[in-house]
Amino acid sequence: MMRTFLFTLISLAAGVTLAANVYRWVDENGVVHYSDQPHANAQKVHIEDPQTYKAAPVPAGPQGPLTPPVQPLPTYRGCAVSDPADEQSYANVDALTVRVSTDPAMLFEGDQIYLVLDGQTLNGGAPTGASYTLTPVDRGTHTVQAVIKDGRGALMCQSPPVTFHVHQSSVLNPNTRRPH
Repeated sequence: MMRTFLFTLISLAAGVTLAANVYRWVDENGVVHYSDQPHANAQKVHIEDPQTYKAAPVPAGPQGPLTPPVQPLPTYRGCAVSDPADEQSYANVDALTVRVSTDPAMLFEGDQIYLVLDGQTLNGGAPTGASYTLTPVDRGTHTVQAVIKDGRGALMCQSPPVTFHVHQSSVLNPNTRRPH
């Protein structure tokens, strides 16, 4: 108990500023006392300066920061169906080439172009590239759209839809000559 009391008192005394003095004395009952005020028969106690430690700054390693800076993902300024032109009409065609342009002109690594004709993905859902030939081409009005997806399937760019019209001769038309 006495040791605990003494340790506590010395610890408190160590927290006192260096200019403070600590005095120790024993009273008539044999009880040891400590104080910062002098007392009759008190002895000045010498207290060592407290040991302190200041950590040095951690130097940056040659590899730089532990986490690499986040690079922004590349983006397209635009993509468009460049051929056929919107509202273009074709007469008696068996094949029609659809061309896609992008800005920037080169696709980013892992990105692919898909074409959607009348709401259905062309080429069995596989990428078509920047040029794809439709054959056969059914008569009627059609809408084509380009979609660019990254390697994970995320949408990177989607063109506005382009509408085109295909007119075919009919054997039922009386103005059509039939071969003999």
